[in-house]
Amino acid sequence: MLHRLATLALLALTLATPSAGAAEAFPSPIVIAHRGASGYRPEHTEAAYRLAAEQGADYIEADLVMTKDGVLVSRHENEIGLTTDVAAHPEFADRRTSRLIDGERFEGWFVEDFTLAELRTLRARERYPSQRKESAAYDGRQPVLTLAEIVAIARTEGDRRGRPVGLYIELKNPGYHAAIGLPMEAALVEALERAGLNRRDAPVIIQSFWPEALVALRKLTPVRLMFLINSVPPPDDILRANGIAAWSDVYSPEGLRYVAQFAEIVGPETELIFPRDAEGRSLPATSFVADAHDAGLQVHVWSVGAENRRLPVQFRRGDPGDPDHLDQPGDAAALVRALQSAGVDGLFTDHPDVAVAALRR
Repeated sequence: MLHRLATLALLALTLATPSAGAAEAFPSPIVIAHRGASGYRPEHTEAAYRLAAEQGADYIEADLVMTKDGVLVSRHENEIGLTTDVAAHPEFADRRTSRLIDGERFEGWFVEDFTLAELRTLRARERYPSQRKESAAYDGRQPVLTLAEIVAIARTEGDRRGRPVGLYIELKNPGYHAAIGLPMEAALVEALERAGLNRRDAPVIIQSFWPEALVALRKLTPVRLMFLINSVPPPDDILRANGIAAWSDVYSPEGLRYVAQFAEIVGPETELIFPRDAEGRSLPATSFVADAHDAGLQVHVWSVGAENRRLPVQFRRGDPGDPDHLDQPGDAAALVRALQSAGVDGLFTDHPDVAVAALRR
């Protein structure tokens, strides 16, 4: 719901900045390791990032939240009960709490209640242990990483392989962080500046579901920006309250022209390119890619997973009667090639090796 509500601000947003112009060219399509090679190692860990680079990913994704002492660290959300062993630490038992974040209620442990030193005592674990047993075997080995450490990983991997390994950075719930005294945008730009990456030609892209964050960032950095769009619409009453007749208005040709005023790239969920029917089969491609390109935007779609449960029905493989069928590998390469044929400029994937092989690199 957070992502869907954020997108509603798009059509009503008053923009004070000029258009950034058409996106610069990338190799097409680029392969973006979704939270690292998260299909094989616990997400946002050094192991996941290094494996992604080894498998040929062009970019590694770092989702950022902020600690109590103002350090940017990589977690997909600020609640860390799912992806660390914090529940096994009795010294932090009293920090379990309930929190309202951008309209949604969460329970657990939250990064903003921990200093970096305290987070260092935790270890990462697989989000879906029953689905991704190979990754779960690496539970308890990897610490939570800072942005500075991820920059260093990308650089060392790039040096080792003789090619750039880029950073694809997402600010998570920036409005919430600002409200609790932990503004993220300036901190991110300062970190990029220290690393020598706050420049237009840096191998860095910043993404967000939140238009306000991207508008603020456009004033602070020349780094390329990407606006994320969820495929699932919010309830009708929320649409009506925001004067939106249909969810498709947000990513209509007119809506995409708004996006081009504060971003160079748009990031639709895969179902906005290939909608699915009631049985879960992909339908023919929409005009999304062509409309975005006409608006001067590149398209980086999210995200491709190799397991049957993450694929359209026609790309699933194996015996549907097998109890483990949904967790077995399907033909993700076919989806990658379909997205390539649809004209996308980049794609996020949990399994970079599958995408790289499908693109015959």
